[in-house]
Amino acid sequence: QVQLVESGGGLVQAGGSLRLSCAVSGMIFGGNVMGWYRQAPGKQRELVATIQGADSTNYADSVKGRFTISKDNAKTTVYLQMNSLKPEDTAVYYCHYRDYNEYWGQGTQVTVSS
Repeated sequence: QVQLVESGGGLVQAGGSLRLSCAVSGMIFGGNVMGWYRQAPGKQRELVATIQGADSTNYADSVKGRFTISKDNAKTTVYLQMNSLKPEDTAVYYCHYRDYNEYWGQGTQVTVSS
């Protein structure tokens, strides 16, 4: 089993920044993929960014150049640095972990006011 605990969401004005954190614990296997997804009201959950290994990253086009995903050296915490936030970034953000199975965090609300 793997547990994911997110933190760092909140309310911010457009143009501002937030940093999300996801603490990962449990039976963690190498070669896993960690990432962030988001779901806005009335919309499907969508990929924001993923990271595999030390630095293999992938971003949704809508966040490229504004968001950065990273991991700590112990590879037990994954971060999402969000800069130049826009109102359309408003959503519940979910941490995701995948190896032979997949796990989701409980979600953290990010609200960007115009």
